[in-house]
Amino acid sequence: MSPFRLCTSTLHLSTSLRAALRRARTLGLDGVEIDARSGLGPEAAGGLSQTGRRQIRKWVEDEGLAVAAVAFPTRGGYADADRLEGRIAATKEALSLARDLGATVVTNHIGVIPPAPVDGAADDPRWKLLVEVLTDVGQWGTHCGAVLAAEVGRAAPADLVRLLAALPEGGVGCHLITGAALVHGHDPLAAVATLGGRILHVHATDAVVGPFAGRGRAVVLGTGQVELPAVLAALDDHGYRGWVGIEPIDTVGTDAEITAAMQAIAAV
Repeated sequence: MSPFRLCTSTLHLSTSLRAALRRARTLGLDGVEIDARSGLGPEAAGGLSQTGRRQIRKWVEDEGLAVAAVAFPTRGGYADADRLEGRIAATKEALSLARDLGATVVTNHIGVIPPAPVDGAADDPRWKLLVEVLTDVGQWGTHCGAVLAAEVGRAAPADLVRLLAALPEGGVGCHLITGAALVHGHDPLAAVATLGGRILHVHATDAVVGPFAGRGRAVVLGTGQVELPAVLAALDDHGYRGWVGIEPIDTVGTDAEITAAMQAIAAV
């Protein structure tokens, strides 16, 4: 039996949150990911009060599911000074939302991680800003009971290790997206070895790399270049017992693709 719990984003299932939850249950998933920007559906069109949050959590529990994570995709990173205060405030709100929905992880990219200083040079001001902002966000998350998980892909595993070492322990973790890591030139298996227990959430995706880092295309799980069985085995060896998200790419045959992915993961 697989040690992992399986989930997918409600956005892959329906624009209606309630319909997406019912479909997730029918497919046999253990949980769902909710996009804090666009995944709450028309049910939350008027804003999400505490009463609304409790209602959504009840809908989730009534279907026998759990909220695996809250996604909060931002345009800019946390070292990007443009509209940064608003981004920080919104991230903190997403962390509070995750806690209220029963999740402990919020996923997002963190933007560019500035390089380490060379030969005694002063730190890049962007590095200082990034550390300051993520320390603040991490402290907020620790207080409210949810953690920001930084995407592994655009950010290299080694750079994330360097960044996390500069932050208070446990304030920020990592979100491994296997296909994205591969496309950006990072071996997902090596990423597991590098990041180990810092991985808080996983998306099992597949891809075919392009001629340059960052160029490639997503493909159906098991048909690309990601060595998924080896990656899942390595996660298991590192004691990962969290969620594994499934991202179908076929908008027509979504149910069949999710089912096939679930079977492939369960067979590892």
